Parts: sequence; structure tokens; C-alpha cells
Amino acid sequence: MLTTTLLASCELPTSYGDFSLHVFGDDGREDVIALVHGGPEADQQPLVRLHSACFTGDVLASLRCDCGPQLDTAVRLMAKEKHGVLLYLPRHEGRGIGLVNKIKAYALQEAGMDTVAANVHLGLPTDARDYQAAAQALRLLGVSSLRLATNNPAKIEALVDAGLTVERVPHGGFVSPHNSEYLRVKDLLMGHLDATGGGRAG
Repeated sequence: MLTTTLLASCELPTSYGDFSLHVFGDDGREDVIALVHGGPEADQQPLVRLHSACFTGDVLASLRCDCGPQLDTAVRLMAKEKHGVLLYLPRHEGRGIGLVNKIKAYALQEAGMDTVAANVHLGLPTDARDYQAAAQALRLLGVSSLRLATNNPAKIEALVDAGLTVERVPHGGFVSPHNSEYLRVKDLLMGHLDATGGGRAG
């Protein structure tokens, strides 16, 4: 069974505001990086975002996905909260298949496949992510009830199954000509929820 522990912490001033930074993992593995604004207060649900690592979107500002704008918006939202927590999940690159396989899937998408079909063609799961470490990190941060900024029902289900109380806050709507098909597949084939909060998109 995965046992997540706190590996290191520091204070981190950023252009968004002042945060604390915590790294959680198991046996030295860096599973969860928590960027925290403020701290727990009585009867307060922090705003939380579980963000899967995306080198192409987060670092290179790729327009093939909406990951970069999602991350930027999430950190800006956290900075405005009395208590906000961004969990950055480095092992979730490419929905858990890793960067090399993600690039291979990109090449297949350029040949006409959608994101789901490309993973299947490579013999890989559509979504290999696991949120157990994220749930444990939230517990270690003193969070048991939260508002989760997401359109992904799998994230909500995973945290609820871990015993956390979750209220969904829609997060998204970052559509461009480059990522519209990618987002359509997330909505129709992966069951993502409408960014407006009114049900599923599409």
C-alpha cells in the first residue's frame, strides 16, 4: 500500500503571491508537490486543484491542450483564497503514461487519431492516473473537506472514495482552434464535465 510522507518544505514567494511549498512522496519518490496559500481555518473548505504534470503545456506553452492556462488560472485563484492548495502531480504526465509515450501519441494524433484511440493503439490505458497519493497529501495538510476546481469526475470520485468531502468548482473553458478537438474528446469519450457547471459539455 502506498504510504505518502512529507519529504521537504519551504516558503516560496512568487509573482502570484506568497506560498509555502511541500513535497510529498514514498521512499524518496516525488509524487505530489503542494503549493499552499494561507492555512486551515475553522469551518473553511480550501479551494484545491489537482494538476497533472504537462511538460508541453505547463513549460512550453503548447496549444495542443488546455493544461498551461488551467495551471496559471489555478495558481491565480489560490493566491486570492484565504486557504488554497495546488497539488502538482509530476507522475501524471500524459494522463500517467509518461512524456515519451505522450509524444508517441501526439504523432498518432497528427495522423488522424484522437487522444483515446492513440493510447489504445500504443497498447496503453486511456487514463493511468491514480490519486491515492494526492488524497494522502491533503490529509497531511490538514484538509478533510474541500472545494475542488475540476471538470474531471474521476478526481472527485477518487477523493470521495478516500474519505474526503468534496464540492466541485468548475474549472476550464480554455478553448482554442488548436485544442478544441482534444477538449471534445475529454468531454464525450472521457466523461469530463462542462466548465460552466451545468453538466457535461458537448
